[in-house]
Amino acid sequence: DAEVTGAIEVTVTSPQDAMSCLKKGMLKRVTGATAMNAESSRSHAILTVIVEQKTKRTADSADAAGGDVSSSCSGSNVETKKSKFNFVDLAGAERQKKTGAMGQRAKEGRDINKGLLVLGNVISALGDTKNKNFFVPFRDSKLTRLLRGSLGGNCKTLMIACVSPSAKNLEESLNCLRYANRAKNIKNKAVVNVDPQSRVVNELRNQVKALAAELMSVRASGETTGSSVFTVEVLEDLATSTN
Repeated sequence: DAEVTGAIEVTVTSPQDAMSCLKKGMLKRVTGATAMNAESSRSHAILTVIVEQKTKRTADSADAAGGDVSSSCSGSNVETKKSKFNFVDLAGAERQKKTGAMGQRAKEGRDINKGLLVLGNVISALGDTKNKNFFVPFRDSKLTRLLRGSLGGNCKTLMIACVSPSAKNLEESLNCLRYANRAKNIKNKAVVNVDPQSRVVNELRNQVKALAAELMSVRASGETTGSSVFTVEVLEDLATSTN
């Protein structure tokens, strides 16, 4: 993923800590007065939250006939899942004629419009399912480079549009709704991000359960001969264990 120069990563353990980081970030956000808004945002803002969930799983089998078998049938492991959330506050598109912006404010408005334009092009490209040989211009702006993981691939995208109740801003409101409507065409298939080692352990556990159930079935039919180091209790525990 793209990185932002100067950005810091803070470890939090509660919702209160996360909100504190958000407030500190908002204090550093630049705002300025225009003819349309007394506190107009002069840039887009992104808050990235990475959630890591660790689940400890234990499996204690019944005692087997042999000591080695008993030790191999009991143990513990940790399954790790990770999720990444990008919360984005997009600054509104600006028309210099309406905002009356000059100098630095006008330059900020042009940068805002450029980011929104490229983001719109990316959304249109991802939502066009008919064209299989399309090119997605993620690299055309800093905003889309940062949001690449939240727009296409293993993710889900949600856009909330804020419009003005004023009649004189009707055209801007309609454009905003059309812009957001294009995001509904993005179709992604998100899957759970499980640590590769945890996934292998789960697959092996499922195989053990299946083999134990099959061995119990064969033993019940009387097709086995000789003695086995696995007791019935051990096999039942392996076949029904969900840990």
